[in-house]
Amino acid sequence: MATGARKDHEAVGFFKVEIEGLEAGSFRKCSPPKTETEIYEYQEGGDNETVRKLLGPTKTTNLILSKGFINQDALFKWRDEVASSGSNKIARRNGSIVVMAADGKTELKRWNFQKAWPVKWELGELDASSGAALVEHLEIAVEKFVKG
Repeated sequence: MATGARKDHEAVGFFKVEIEGLEAGSFRKCSPPKTETEIYEYQEGGDNETVRKLLGPTKTTNLILSKGFINQDALFKWRDEVASSGSNKIARRNGSIVVMAADGKTELKRWNFQKAWPVKWELGELDASSGAALVEHLEIAVEKFVKG
């Protein structure tokens, strides 16, 4: 017999990505960062049956954003600032990935990323015969990714 309230999976119909200080438009697709903690294994002398496991550093993968081409240069300008910075300090920004309810207005969950900067910008393939929408991709290095 069930004793708790039923909790169904949330459908992700709407989401938004906020990037500090940028008006970047909406995104069609977002591949959020993944976090992983490395494991160091070692075997103690005299204990041949067990391999000990120790915590290593935690790494965060890059955030990948895709959007239809919008004649707006905010994301490209941010990438260009980083690419042309040389040894100068780069413009890192904080931001959030926000999952919205089906009404498109109610916030369901927020994940925050910190000290991010763009490492790759790509314009999708130009093929006049396909009739497909032009897509921009932005890959952002993320130092830390946490639930909001």
